[in-house]
Amino acid sequence: MKTSIAFFDFDGTITTRDSFLELIKFYRGKPLFYTGFLLHLPFLLAYKLRIISNQAAKERILQFFFSGTRETDFQARCNEYASTALPHIIRPKAMQEIKVLQAAGTEIVIVSASAEDWIRAWCNTNHLLLEGTRLEVIDGKITGRIVGRNCHGSEKVRRIRERFRLENYDEILAFGDTSGDRPMLNLANIRFYKPFR
Repeated sequence: MKTSIAFFDFDGTITTRDSFLELIKFYRGKPLFYTGFLLHLPFLLAYKLRIISNQAAKERILQFFFSGTRETDFQARCNEYASTALPHIIRPKAMQEIKVLQAAGTEIVIVSASAEDWIRAWCNTNHLLLEGTRLEVIDGKITGRIVGRNCHGSEKVRRIRERFRLENYDEILAFGDTSGDRPMLNLANIRFYKPFR
């Protein structure tokens, strides 16, 4: 029997909006969301100009909004977000494709730069495997730093190769929507760029 595996980027591919930004609004409210991003405009501009890395910019935002938050409280709110708000930004066509692939016996993995904390519950509900960015926790509190590397670009490929023996699959599919997904797309023998727009 032919074996197949599909790797899906999450933000922008499966979702209509960035799940991290939506989580901040959900967790902290819109007034603090906009205040926080106004305060960090120089860092966001530096990221856009490629002066600082994707990871450095993300950590700066994570630290501002979540540093010192108890992990148990953070995870509880992330689970609430995953069950109540996240479904509203899922692309119906993406969900339909996932269900078709599942019915055909394809193993499906979400590979995301977003933290596993706010995607995990949604993935579990939909019987999907997950590889995402991992947040550092010290003394039971979120620090706002990332463990290892942000799951973006070549790190997606490293994570996939570390976890899966791709030579064991007859068919490898990949779905993405940005340049950061290109390395993952290049792993596949069937690839889709911005497939659900």
